[in-house]
Amino acid sequence: MIGLGSMGFGVAQSCLKAGFATRGCDVNPETEARFAELGGRSGTELSEASTLDAVVVVVLNAAQLETVLFGAEGVVPHLRAGAVVIACPTVPPAVAREMAERCAKQGVHYLDAPISGGAAKAAEGALSVMASGSPEAFAAAGPVLEAIAAQVFELGPEAGAGSAMKAVNQLLAGVHIAAMGEAMAFGLTQGVTPEKFLEVISQCAGSSWMLENRAPHVIEGDYTPRSQINIWPKDLGIVLEIAKDASFSAPITATALQQYMVAVGMGLGREDDAAITKVYARNAGLSLPGTDE
Repeated sequence: MIGLGSMGFGVAQSCLKAGFATRGCDVNPETEARFAELGGRSGTELSEASTLDAVVVVVLNAAQLETVLFGAEGVVPHLRAGAVVIACPTVPPAVAREMAERCAKQGVHYLDAPISGGAAKAAEGALSVMASGSPEAFAAAGPVLEAIAAQVFELGPEAGAGSAMKAVNQLLAGVHIAAMGEAMAFGLTQGVTPEKFLEVISQCAGSSWMLENRAPHVIEGDYTPRSQINIWPKDLGIVLEIAKDASFSAPITATALQQYMVAVGMGLGREDDAAITKVYARNAGLSLPGTDE
């Protein structure tokens, strides 16, 4: 398991619960130690890579994915033939295809397998996986997918299709979070408290999964990052990159991206992405629960 952030740690926990001998690798030694306390092993030992059946990668971006797979201490050249890489980061489809080709040259299967569902579902083994790859890759990854996912969408025999579907999902997710922040702040201008906003809108047609999940963070004034603001300039940037290549205009995505960039400029990048609401609150001179803003 490479990458023990909020999502990756939950995935690693689910692998442990399934009875797999699991090694957790992360740039943060404290996170590795916390995983070891749960019964996992910690740290990267390339000398042991030939014993691995599967490598699950949950890192931030394409550059990190390439580094952990093929960099100076990349794992793929040390894997046995027939092992599988289950790649979960949000990356452009072209990157997924390239990684699959490079893995194939090493005799290693590659499953393009972006995930969705949040940290809580990751820890419950209840993620949604948008996966594409060869039948052999699916077969090799099967036990791990069963441990970490409630739903596995099989999207085709070639890498890239999973990443394309994840881009569609991220377009909606990023826009929905930004829209939640805008709507909650708009409600405040009309005397609608955040608590009443959630109570009513969650039962109305304007609701979304993101609204119901993120609005409580604002109400509690708790911006501990389950999913950071910093993720969205990357993910929505990928959406716009793909859209440009397809000669497709995505103006709502572009507008949402600008709001996340404003949030990063405000120093909110490492906060929970519900903190996008602070952008609207600041601009309107509003106060949010648990903050001075």
